[in-house]
Amino acid sequence: MTLGTKDDAAARPATPALPSVRPPTAPAGFHVLAKPTGPICNLDCEYCFFLSKEALYPGDRFRMGDDLLDTYIRQLLESHTTPEVTIAWQGGEPTLMGVDHFRRAIELVEQYRRPGQTVEHTIQTNGTLLTDEWCELLAEHHFLVGISIDGPPALHDRYRVDKKGRPTYDRVVRGLDLLKQHRVDWNVLCTVNAANQHAPLDVYRFFRDDLGARHIQFIPIVERDNDTGFQEGDTVTDRSVDPEAWGRFMIAVFDEWVTGDVGTVFVPHFDAALASWLGMPPSLCIFGETCGNAVALEHNGDLYSCDHFVEPEHLLGNITRTHMVELLASPQQRAFGDAKRDTLPAYCRGCEVRFACNGECPKNRFTLTPDGEPGLNYLCAGYKNFFTHIDGLMRIMADLLRRNRYADEVVTVLAQAGRNDPCPCGSGRKAKQCHTVRTA
Repeated sequence: MTLGTKDDAAARPATPALPSVRPPTAPAGFHVLAKPTGPICNLDCEYCFFLSKEALYPGDRFRMGDDLLDTYIRQLLESHTTPEVTIAWQGGEPTLMGVDHFRRAIELVEQYRRPGQTVEHTIQTNGTLLTDEWCELLAEHHFLVGISIDGPPALHDRYRVDKKGRPTYDRVVRGLDLLKQHRVDWNVLCTVNAANQHAPLDVYRFFRDDLGARHIQFIPIVERDNDTGFQEGDTVTDRSVDPEAWGRFMIAVFDEWVTGDVGTVFVPHFDAALASWLGMPPSLCIFGETCGNAVALEHNGDLYSCDHFVEPEHLLGNITRTHMVELLASPQQRAFGDAKRDTLPAYCRGCEVRFACNGECPKNRFTLTPDGEPGLNYLCAGYKNFFTHIDGLMRIMADLLRRNRYADEVVTVLAQAGRNDPCPCGSGRKAKQCHTVRTA
């Protein structure tokens, strides 16, 4: 099927047009996480917060139709005033849509993108349904593929199981091997949970050395214990990561990374932290002072304030009735984003690492501060320990960059310290007892 000809344009159903005057509160660029199958997935990961969203659409087929796909791609591209646009697919499991859905999406991109507008395609997948056909498409169009793996087999298979409760590690790695064979760009998304929280170096070294990962994203599992699947209540499930363990996990990975992997292995938490130490906006929305520019699109066109808030209260509207840019600019969405800053407890506002944390994601702010004020992040203790721990070496890397040097020179700084000299990180310990640079 050929898309985008003048002949079939007239047959396309009418959808909202781009406003003639751009709303002044509309962001120049934003991120949409599109879910073409909604929450439907071929796996049944025990901690997945999105599987329960099926209850929002009882009796639905959960498949994005061609007309909606056309509307989505057109609105997304015409809404951006920035030259770069990311088209991101997630789920559920987006590969359940089949290869042809994504072929159509790519054709639509070529139809609607403006001269000079560049598009990056990304997809998050569990990898179990990947085939040679899939990987040929992903390679041809330079997709960045995020593949979900929680560590070595025993740790991965603790929670990441299929509908029959069977382990999935072998199937995931089979998909990863296909990505590698076809030279598809890929990265790892690893959740940190009760099963793997005490094995940070086993997990990190497995990704780096056994799988050959060079981009690794760690996501803490904070799963509210309730019957709704919404961000409600102040208790968590026993699958959730412990706050202190989360901090220790990230500290251990950082200490391994900074002694030899800077510039060759990329961890978004570390990149975002370095941006904060440079006084720049962090690359992760969870650490921004405000939010609201990362929304979720459901399979039927419903747009929600955030992927973590796909709930009736945070439904902005439907892009088949109201243009996406108007929904992003709406008072409801701007208030949602500003609330991250405006509801920060006094305990956080006076914190010495606020500049790097900013209270992290609002979905995790459901505990009390030491003086009883609501709104403290569940992971606060871990983040405070982590950001305090990395301060000295982040200062060194930030200083290197300000002098037009390279951040990876921090490894040389550490290596040049005498074994019995104070470690350059500022811990007060001897270098040989602190950050010892790895040698080949």
